[in-house]
Amino acid sequence: MSLDPVLAHIDSDLSAATERLMELLRIPSISTDPAYKGDCQTAADWLVADLNSIGIKAEKRVTPGHPMVVGHVEGEGPHLLFYGHYDVQPVDPLNLWDRDPFDPAIEDTAKGKVIRGRGTADDKGQLMTFVEACRAWKKVNGTLPCKITFFFEGEEESGSPSLVPFMKDHAEELKADIALICDTGLFGEETPAIVTTLRGMMSDEITITGPTRDLHSGMYGGIAMNPIRVLSKVLAALHDDEGRITVPDFYEGVPEIAPEIMAQWEALGFDETAFLGEVGLSKPAGEQDRSGLEMIWSRPTCEVNGIWGGYTGTGFKTVLPSEAHAKISFRLVGQQDPHKIRENFRKFVSDLLPEDVKVTFKTHGASFASQMETSDPIFEKARLALSDEWPREAAYVGSGGSIPIAGHFKKILDMDSMLIGFGKDDDGLHSPNEKYDLNSFHSGIRSWARVLDALTR
Repeated sequence: MSLDPVLAHIDSDLSAATERLMELLRIPSISTDPAYKGDCQTAADWLVADLNSIGIKAEKRVTPGHPMVVGHVEGEGPHLLFYGHYDVQPVDPLNLWDRDPFDPAIEDTAKGKVIRGRGTADDKGQLMTFVEACRAWKKVNGTLPCKITFFFEGEEESGSPSLVPFMKDHAEELKADIALICDTGLFGEETPAIVTTLRGMMSDEITITGPTRDLHSGMYGGIAMNPIRVLSKVLAALHDDEGRITVPDFYEGVPEIAPEIMAQWEALGFDETAFLGEVGLSKPAGEQDRSGLEMIWSRPTCEVNGIWGGYTGTGFKTVLPSEAHAKISFRLVGQQDPHKIRENFRKFVSDLLPEDVKVTFKTHGASFASQMETSDPIFEKARLALSDEWPREAAYVGSGGSIPIAGHFKKILDMDSMLIGFGKDDDGLHSPNEKYDLNSFHSGIRSWARVLDALTR
């Protein structure tokens, strides 16, 4: 099978491929909001139909939550499993979007053309780079180059509650030689990357309750404990003045980076001042004795992702609220145990509460960090293939993100993962005006064609 005609077809078919992506982007498949349950079903149906249209036997599989999409194509050589997710983040605050989030469009920017809309970079645009590479390969060669399983879920953005049970129930069907995951990005603008480390995650929602009802602050202010005051104290106590996290035993299992890996990271020339400057900041806020890349790729974090209580509507209401709430997430590295950290965090919060105040916790998931074994020759084959497509040589990098599926593949299916993606730092993941560079989409399709060719020679 020849690669060059496949690449030529990808180039000539880019307009049609982009329109197919636009169709998928128009489906508001927000997994965390029950109001969009039907749209998640529609997105799954769309993917099943699209895979079937290129000769991949695909089905929508029912789960207690949103459906999985599983497809198979037979072939010789290695068995690859490609994973992606079709669900997207909520679009709030809607007023910060410059256009309807589910009316995607190609826009001209100072850096080139981009596809604007929710899900463009996370993860529909990335998912479709692999599908389009397979479509082009099948069109040119008549068959795909090896056995491939397609596995798409619809709950990644809402904690994947159905994922682990589904994988355990279908382990034999899903197991392959290696998993390919397209939910990461380039390093900078032109350096393709294979992510070799992923942070784990532990998330908790806390509710601080004081009085039995909301109170008039003139009658009760001062004498009654305000839950927002208590919550503020708890949140402020999570970090010390040097940016270290103060939950007891939090740093157990956190490794130091090997000198040779640190040297490679330093050679990438990461400019933390420019990185922060793009979002209107200037000074790193994490552990002050660590470099910027260490903070992002190899150090654990604790962040408050949401906080609310009392009256937040238009105007003013002098209320002393009965409850105050916060959502807090921890990004984990190395051998940190998310379950032990959850236990220690909850004790940490409880120990800070004054009399008459109670706390309840709501669990929002937990996953261990992951590290890929790059000594497998398949990794170097993929790295060289990516280097042939992009202006700069591909690199092995870390990731600040948490992609629990990689850990699940290892733990449940005993299968390593290769994480390759084409997003950029300014794509606005989970934010208003999310975008995906048209070049990322185009070169991403070409990249997967090159990787398929390299892995099946």
